[in-house]
Amino acid sequence: MQLEELIAQAKALPSIPKVVSEVLSELDKDEPDSRRISELVATDPGLTARMLKLANSAFFGLTREIGSVQEAVSILGFNHVRTLVTAVAMSSSFKTVPGVNLEQFWRYSLNAAKICRTLGKSLRLNDGQAFTAGLVHAVGDLVMHIGMPEAMAKVDWNVAPLDLKRHEAEMATLGYTYADVGAAFAVKWEFPDAIVKALKHQLVPFEGDTYEPMAGVVHMASWRARAQEVDMDRDGLAATFPDVVAVLLGLDLEMVLDKDPSEWTSAGELSAFLG
Repeated sequence: MQLEELIAQAKALPSIPKVVSEVLSELDKDEPDSRRISELVATDPGLTARMLKLANSAFFGLTREIGSVQEAVSILGFNHVRTLVTAVAMSSSFKTVPGVNLEQFWRYSLNAAKICRTLGKSLRLNDGQAFTAGLVHAVGDLVMHIGMPEAMAKVDWNVAPLDLKRHEAEMATLGYTYADVGAAFAVKWEFPDAIVKALKHQLVPFEGDTYEPMAGVVHMASWRARAQEVDMDRDGLAATFPDVVAVLLGLDLEMVLDKDPSEWTSAGELSAFLG
């Protein structure tokens, strides 16, 4: 199936929920109106409940409980409210995906997002955008499994979902990768251009005229989160470390490992995310 055919499938590439689109549009303004955001979210009780559940999980490590969306805006700030809204919309839009272990997928994605946030902050990038880019960087994989389950079953048979060479198998079989599909998803959901570029270039963030530090952060974070998921030892980390990308970001192995989350995604956190 051609990339254009895949992303044209409504079932494979769901539209952004209307209320989420309206909230994100408000957040894109130079001076977002926190009251307007609260009113929009309140029109969807399910979104409200799941946002508050996620805000009060270990997701943000808060020491006090948040009781309303208005409170979430004032305590977390607009960047993290965007993260919350996006996270809830994502997990709601991909409830069942053939051939994908969604618990593993979202645990891995949340870990990647956490690493993106700390790496992004250390490199003076927008840490909220970095977190979102990490969270959605592999969503193309879900779209592909929904849109062409038989073709993806063949890829899955030959290469494990979190294999570091996964994208090579996709390119050889399909002519495109989850990164291409993820970028198309980000465009459809009206994500900021920085996130679209980060997803599009995440596999090769620095090549030719391409220089995308956010994509480099996603590349590094996805490597680290995959390694954590398969319980890679120190020798394995050193052997697979993406040193070319690291050098161009001004990082080394110790610096990347130093940005590991204080807590890897827990079962409780995952439960809050999945609703």
